[in-house]
Amino acid sequence: MPPVGWYQIFWMVVGLLAMFTALATVVLSLVWLERKTLGRLQLRLGPTRTGPMGLLQPVADAVKLILKEDIIPDSSDKAIFWVAPVIVVVSAFMIWVTIPGSEGLVLRNLELGLFYITAFAVLGILGLVLAGWGSANKYGVLGGLRSAAQLISYEIPVIMVVVSVGMLAQSLDLRVIVANQAQIPYALILPLGLVVFFIAGLAEVGRTPFDIYHAESEVVGGPFVEYSGAHWSVFFLAEYINTFAIAALVALLFLGGWSWPWQSAALSWLPALPPVAWLGPLLSVIWFLIKVYAVILVVFWIRGTFPRLRIDQLMAFAWKVMVPLSFYSIVITALYLFYDWPAWTLTLMSLAGLAVVGYLVYRRMMAPVRRVAEVKARQAAQLAERRAAREAAARQGSR
Repeated sequence: MPPVGWYQIFWMVVGLLAMFTALATVVLSLVWLERKTLGRLQLRLGPTRTGPMGLLQPVADAVKLILKEDIIPDSSDKAIFWVAPVIVVVSAFMIWVTIPGSEGLVLRNLELGLFYITAFAVLGILGLVLAGWGSANKYGVLGGLRSAAQLISYEIPVIMVVVSVGMLAQSLDLRVIVANQAQIPYALILPLGLVVFFIAGLAEVGRTPFDIYHAESEVVGGPFVEYSGAHWSVFFLAEYINTFAIAALVALLFLGGWSWPWQSAALSWLPALPPVAWLGPLLSVIWFLIKVYAVILVVFWIRGTFPRLRIDQLMAFAWKVMVPLSFYSIVITALYLFYDWPAWTLTLMSLAGLAVVGYLVYRRMMAPVRRVAEVKARQAAQLAERRAAREAAARQGSR
């Protein structure tokens, strides 16, 4: 391996700074977009006063959090208290080293990119547990333990679906995976993987309805309960970076990434002149961002629609539904590849698994409604019997 020169180190540092700046800008846009989306869903306007259409409201919030007093509890473990948010944000930041925005827009492409991403994403769990433990607060410890239980449980479906996609593409390189979806995206071939990965990804970033470990109504903020100011903002900076990462991975693994319809035919018409040569990569980046923000809007829509799950419901859903479905995706993908079946067979097997599990979940969710209907029907039958008995007694008395 050749030695790394100073100029290579310089450009790596420049790339990391540029990536951090871009991610910070993305986080500001997501904060504004989430508040606007939830406002519309709740028949409100959302931010309107700070800047045009409230665009400067996230900037004002960021400045407020940076200038806010940073309080550290006397009984806390200072070293752990300080290092926990650093671990969380570094693990969220480092996975973007190998996530491409287009064919050439990536800081460092890795042949084992998906393996690298799943390995670094797990480190965030350690930061959350340390945050709760270092705070010396019983609610913080409870939130940290909840976060460990939830994130470890839902990490299994994420890894299993990543393995399924790697089997389909015969590679863990994200650029190869996107190239293999030039004709048909994997969302049409393995819809089960898309559903499982998206739901487990929501749980991984702690978005509603999986925000149980920092549920304000139960554990008063979870592992972040003793954090304030800049330290508190770092956790939510990591949450929004991870949300953007999950949406980007959904687009890359299942929606074709930066590939757009008739791309090769359209690019063949562009002349190879310098003023026009950059138009193709720019269109690819724009199309990729459109897909990513579309997935993020679905995430915000779910937050404004579904209530929070209980901890028992959340864990039961992980181990009784998501984990079996993820292993099922591995099995059907292996069958499809081993017997060299046509792609539609994998689609049918995926849809069949989703249909069966969806029906069982629906039956389980509707069981209380059915019991209430049975009780009401029984009460109505009893009232009808009593009314008939009274009417019969009245007729008997009139005779």
